[in-house]
Amino acid sequence: MILAITLVSGCTAALETTASLDATAALTPTSILTPIQTITPSPISTSTPTPGPTPSPMPSSTPAPGPEPSSPTPAPTPTPASAPTSASTPALTPTMTPSPTPTPTQTPTPTPTPTLSRPAPVDLGAAANFAVLAGSTVTSTGATVVNGDLGLSPGSAVVGFPPGKVAGTIRKNDPTANQAKLDLTTAFNDAAGRTVAPVTNSGNIGGQTLAPGLYKSASSLAISSGDLTLDAQGNANAVWIFQIASTLTVTSGRQVILAGGAQAKNIFWQVGTSATLGTTSILKGNILADQSITLNTGATLDGRALTRIAAVTLDGSTVTKPAP
Repeated sequence: MILAITLVSGCTAALETTASLDATAALTPTSILTPIQTITPSPISTSTPTPGPTPSPMPSSTPAPGPEPSSPTPAPTPTPASAPTSASTPALTPTMTPSPTPTPTQTPTPTPTPTLSRPAPVDLGAAANFAVLAGSTVTSTGATVVNGDLGLSPGSAVVGFPPGKVAGTIRKNDPTANQAKLDLTTAFNDAAGRTVAPVTNSGNIGGQTLAPGLYKSASSLAISSGDLTLDAQGNANAVWIFQIASTLTVTSGRQVILAGGAQAKNIFWQVGTSATLGTTSILKGNILADQSITLNTGATLDGRALTRIAAVTLDGSTVTKPAP
């Protein structure tokens, strides 16, 4: 009996001990691991960044927010108000840029300066009926062709026709030729006496383009370094008068080119002494020479060869009187 109670009480105590141990073992690991894992990461990571930045911004931000937001606020307000005003002012400046645009339109003004004189044509009178008119002699070599009348006064020697050909009448010291010589002298003096707005030039005028007008050379004149262009600028009645104190020379192969409606009948070369056209050269206009005129081999004159005193010499040349 005693033995049974002892065994029973021993078993009960053993069971209680076992149960208390199991409960302790079950509580110990759970309660220890849970608080360590929860506390260790949270407070360390949270508290470390917080105290670092907090002391630095706190002092600088404390005074700044109070006075500073209020003072910058009024300052920007007037600035944008004046900014649009000044921005609108320069906007007017680009509109002024079109002002210089009309300037290029004034460039053409100096171009027509030589045409301001607009000389009237020289009246040739009865001399206009002749392609060739000389004072002493007319001499031709080779296959010369004269398209128009050939006249001589006061001389009487016309040589070289044939083989030269005259598509007109040869008049030697007759009333028609004599009257033509008188009118030639009048025309020569008229051309030499023009004084309205002369353009001074001398030496070589080859390679140039000349507008209608009065051109004056105090010495000789030559077309040698290039061809000469006479531009009527659309006016078929435009007139050129060249006053040449000494000689006129057109070198071999050079020519006068007519442009813009220019006509040979309205071009006058008033030559103080003698005119010479080189081999195969081409001249346009009326030559009024005081002394002699010479056309070398193959030279062409689209105009008139009129000399007051001396001879006209032709060498296989062609002279064509312009149409009226």
